[in-house]
This record gives sequence, structure tokens and C-alpha cells, in this order.
Amino acid sequence: MLLLKKVLHFLLSLRTAVWLLCLLITLLLAGAFIMPVAEEFQSLHAVPLFLWLQEQPPKITWWLWGALFLLVLLTANTLFCSVDSVIKKRKAGQWLLLISPQVTHIGFLLILLAHLFSAAGGFKGYAAAREGSLLELPDATSLHVKTISLSLGPGGHLEDWAVEVEYLSGDAAGGVVVKRDRLLPNKPSLHRGAGVYVKDLQAYPEKAVLLEVSREPGAAWALAGGIVFMAGTLTLLALKMRSEG
Repeated sequence: MLLLKKVLHFLLSLRTAVWLLCLLITLLLAGAFIMPVAEEFQSLHAVPLFLWLQEQPPKITWWLWGALFLLVLLTANTLFCSVDSVIKKRKAGQWLLLISPQVTHIGFLLILLAHLFSAAGGFKGYAAAREGSLLELPDATSLHVKTISLSLGPGGHLEDWAVEVEYLSGDAAGGVVVKRDRLLPNKPSLHRGAGVYVKDLQAYPEKAVLLEVSREPGAAWALAGGIVFMAGTLTLLALKMRSEG
């Protein structure tokens, strides 16, 4: 019983949040010095973070494991403090003033959840392709670069371009076309939660394109979290200004 009280006191303390944030900043600062000198971090965005962490030596990832542990504690602290605040002040007259900080906390938690989803299932990769190239995607489909259309100006400068692609299911050589799309300036191709982006183009000696294939399953959650966080912050600021004015 005494241990339970100590745990609750730890999770319900604002001082806990401050210390956790200070420790988190310290670990991230350590990572800022470790990442540039460790070649293993060059493949960090090519596979999901959790899978990458399992394949790397602890001597270069200890700070990331520590940061994840602190984020778990910070999440628990945020949840407990929010619930405790609502329970203690539920009879307060200004309900918006009470709930606004909790809305901000919900936005923060949604952003953390977005990072969790991206760490579990996100990826990013690059591939150079010519007309007719077949690229295997992580979702067991293949990307066929059908045509690369380049429009050059009088001085040989690229004025416009378009890349037509096909998504094939099953075997890359004899797969069935499940989708056709056209990549244009500021218009990537989206398929099954993954995005295909044109990063660079080459006209000579043969037409080629550098493609980026990425998937961010937490993008929608991050957007929702940002909107909720901003709404809570602005509402709280407006109420404080009105009460003080």
C-alpha cells in the first residue's frame, strides 16, 4: 500500500514532469553528438525505428532506449495529472478554463501516438529508375516506371515533367496492374498509405528519375494532435487574457 502511494505521488507530481523533460533533453543532446559519428544511423529512416533499434548495438542506441522509457513515463504522468486535475476541479464554474489545459495534453499525447505508429510501421527509401524499371515495395506490390516525359527549354533547362507509373500485384514480372498513376510537380503518387515522390530527374544520356518511397502511418494522428494542441492552447490563452482584462 505504501509502495502504491509512492507510485501515485510520483505520477501525479508536476515536479516529475519537469525532471523527466530535463532528462529527456539531456539524452537527446547526447544523441546529437552520437548520431553524426555512427554510420549505422544512415539507415535509420529506411526501416521502422523499432526494427532498426533491435538490429543495432546498444553502445550507439542507449540514449534512444532511454528516451523511449522517459516518454512512456511522461505519457503516464500526463494522463494521471490530467485526470487528477479534472476530478479535483470538476465543480469549478469556468469549465472551459479547466478543460483547456487537458485538451492541450490530449494533443500532446496524440502527437506521441503518431510517433509510435511511425516508429512501428514507417519507412523511407530511395531508388533510381529508368523507363521500364520495376521496383519492389514493402507491401508486396511492385512499381513499374512506364514512361518519363521531360520538357526542355531552348537552353536545355527542364521546364516540365511527368512520370507515369503502374502498381503491380503478385510477381513483379507477371503481376496484375492494380493502379495507374501519374507523378507531376507537387503531385506525388499515393498507394496503400505509401507515397512515391520524385526527388530528381535526368535527361541525358538517358532519361532517369530518382524516386523516394515513404510511409508515415502516424501522419494523420500527428495532424490531429497538432490541431487539438493548438486549439487547447489558444482557448486557454484567450480565457486568461479575458479574465485578466
